[in-house]
Amino acid sequence: MPEGFSLGRLFSPNSVAIIGASPTPFSGGHQFTRFLIEHGFQGRLYLVNPTAGEILGLKVYPRLTEIPDSSVDYVISCIPAESVLSLLDDCGKKNVKLVHLFTARLKETGRDKETKLQSDILEKARKLGIRILGPNCMGIYYPELGLSFNYGLPRESGPVGGFFQSGGGAAEFVRYAALRGVRFSKVINYGNASDIDEVELLDYFASDDKTKVIASYIEGVKDGGKFARALAPAARKKPVIVLKGGRSRAGAKLALSHTASLAGSIDVWQALLRQYGAIMVSNFQELIDQVVAFTLLPPITGRRVIVAGGGGGKSMVSADVWEEEGFDLPELTAEFRKKLKEKVPQLWDWVRNPIDASLFQGTPLLDINLMEWLSSEDGFDICVANLTQDDPLPNDVWEKVLAPNFLNSVAAIKKKGKPVVCVIETGEIGPAEMESWKWRAIAETRRQIVDQGLAVFPSPESAAKAVRRLVDYWAWRESEDELL
Repeated sequence: MPEGFSLGRLFSPNSVAIIGASPTPFSGGHQFTRFLIEHGFQGRLYLVNPTAGEILGLKVYPRLTEIPDSSVDYVISCIPAESVLSLLDDCGKKNVKLVHLFTARLKETGRDKETKLQSDILEKARKLGIRILGPNCMGIYYPELGLSFNYGLPRESGPVGGFFQSGGGAAEFVRYAALRGVRFSKVINYGNASDIDEVELLDYFASDDKTKVIASYIEGVKDGGKFARALAPAARKKPVIVLKGGRSRAGAKLALSHTASLAGSIDVWQALLRQYGAIMVSNFQELIDQVVAFTLLPPITGRRVIVAGGGGGKSMVSADVWEEEGFDLPELTAEFRKKLKEKVPQLWDWVRNPIDASLFQGTPLLDINLMEWLSSEDGFDICVANLTQDDPLPNDVWEKVLAPNFLNSVAAIKKKGKPVVCVIETGEIGPAEMESWKWRAIAETRRQIVDQGLAVFPSPESAAKAVRRLVDYWAWRESEDELL
């Protein structure tokens, strides 16, 4: 592909035209206009509608060809499918290089007429030298440039890039991962993939210097061999995480009607991803957990874990979960026990890994002090800190002592270079629960920990599974590097 057509240039437009811009609030043309205005798009924004004179304070042109610029980089089509072929003629006259088809009801309908129209659109675009993103997609979220496909997404950039066949899934991923401290280079929703597809997007993100972790939601691929050839070098460069949609028979049928994708055998997918070092997850929550792990934790190949915090039951369950994911919980060192003996002689030979915080109630040593001590230990690879709600402490002690000390302790461990994983379970919190001082304190502590750049997980299970996949990946990368 010539450099002028590289995805990097296509995804970085200086000018955008929205075809079918509308004053109707629920229309796609209105929504995309607001997305770009509210996210502060840094280029020139043009609105096109044959009947409207002004929308959201911007002048509206009756036709793309009447825009004064000699060329427009990027066109967002929000018009009916039967009007797209005519639009492409105008795009050719304006030297448009990328058309994003929010326009839908094409091949995904399964109907012969609409399938042929999608094919005709692609054929005409190729003759005119125009690339197609979609159809049936939300397009590009590029926070550095101010491009967005939804409301209220972060404006700050970060190291995670992604390509998603589902527009709603892409927006949900960005929104919920952002709550965990994740930020993004670009996220692309590519829909039916009539032209720009998963192979080209994988190649793009693998070579993009601003992307350190690649996340994806894929319903199907057009060419399994090409995808495998793209996956192998990509996973050797950076983590590639794949959520495969359409694993069940019902899901596979939905994939065909959603983005006209052939889902393929899940066994083949699992074998392919395992062979080439990519990480497969089962749902959007796992995808977010995995991105949090790769973004906020360093490369880890060791499997020795120390768990601290929580009462006896919580500690026991945490130990079971981490061991079941293949981690070791080593004994506390003699040096550590010597420190314990000096401070709490009645407990020094009783404490084990995992460390039951309830043992230290009424003593001069709290579990939070223990976590800071642990940061100087060499006998483990990962510290897991549980912030538990199973204690009977009143609000003033919890808010003014326990929560701040937990935050300071985990931040101190991170500063000393030790990987630390925070598990904070918030349960099913509704408006009534948020009136409670304790739930508010937990939410505030969680926010502060996220702001410190620490990895926070909602349960021991989600934490252990995500960290296990992270360790597996970096161990695989290490073995691959040794073979080179």
